[in-house]
Order: sequence, then C-alpha cells, then structure tokens
Amino acid sequence: MNIKRVSELTGVSADTIRYYERIGLIPPVPRHKSGVRNFTEHEIGILEFVRCFRKAGMSVESLIEYIALLEKGEGTEEARLALLVEQREEMDARIDELNQARERLNYKIENYENQIQKREHELFDENKES
Repeated sequence: MNIKRVSELTGVSADTIRYYERIGLIPPVPRHKSGVRNFTEHEIGILEFVRCFRKAGMSVESLIEYIALLEKGEGTEEARLALLVEQREEMDARIDELNQARERLNYKIENYENQIQKREHELFDENKES
C-alpha cells in the first residue's frame, strides 16, 4: 500500500509518516523497484500504535525508546511496563489539569448565564412597569 493510501487509512499525514520513518519511530518501509514505499500490515500496525500513543500525549522520544525495547523482545518487559506506567501517570496528571480548567470554565459560564438572566429579569420588570 502506498503512503497516500496509508495516510488516508490512518489519519497520519504523509509528511509525518516520512518523518517517523526517518527518525526510526517506524521501521524502514519496503519499497517497490521504482522507490515508492510499499507499506505492509506490519508497518501500518506500528503506525496506528504510534498514532494512538501520540494522541495520548506520549513523546516521540518515549515512543522511540518503547519501540526499541519492543524490538529487543524478551527481557525488556519490565522496562516497557515502567514506560507505560509513567505515561499513564503523566496522562492522569493532564486529565486532572483539564478537569480543573473545565471547572473554572464552567464557573465562568455560570456567572455569565446568571448575569444574562439578571438583565433579562430587569428588562422584563422595566417593561412591566411602563
């Protein structure tokens, strides 16, 4: 499958796919004789894994480290687990920050809604007296 089709399939831009390949985040993609990349299910699976973890906030550096450990195979399970646990803790911290920001946003929205309601009541009362 060519890079354009993989980009459409995964939602990762062709430029990003090329970048990921260049820095070793995804393995070198086999190429046709003409030089066009020919993605297999293996590379697509890794790309989808990377996309998911990038969306979760995992840094490119951490992903490179994780994939290197994954490629080493047996004996790296504890290190991989530690990386994933660290990522979960960082994600939980970001979620907490977002929840705090959401609470503040809700507070501001509620204040504006109360001000609008108060003005509407005042206008209604003024019109009633006229």
